Amino acid sequence: MDRQLRLVNSFFNRVTFVSDIRHWGQEDYWATPVELLTTNGGDCEDFSIAKYLTLRAMGVPDDQLRIIYVKALELNQAHMVLAWYETPGSDPLILDNLINDIKPASQRNDLEPVYSFNGEGLWLNRTSGDNARIGDAQKLDHWRDLNERLTDALRP
Repeated sequence: MDRQLRLVNSFFNRVTFVSDIRHWGQEDYWATPVELLTTNGGDCEDFSIAKYLTLRAMGVPDDQLRIIYVKALELNQAHMVLAWYETPGSDPLILDNLINDIKPASQRNDLEPVYSFNGEGLWLNRTSGDNARIGDAQKLDHWRDLNERLTDALRP
């Protein structure tokens, strides 16, 4: 698994970081992996989504992956990363476009989790460390829109 995570992380981290406003003319746009690669540009959500969907396509179970919306403390801004959990209660490994090293979340003191999601659900990250499921990821407009575009792309 470590090899898969490293390959996926390093592959997508080669893409150029470009803000949504500059790249898409929108404040916040979640690109599909094809859009990310064909335009060779994207921001943190695009990197995280592409890594998530690629690992899912490689057979990694959904319950081992979560896209996490965090506050990047050193940058003082919102950021998104992908987490891989070996087991439900384990310290997840963080795949991040800011650094190529994959580190356990416990070693990423520069990130403060806010909420996380995957294809199965949506969780609110509390400061006490426990995560409360607050519903379905389809509550996120950008996630719903992204999935509709992915589905539309598969139609003849």
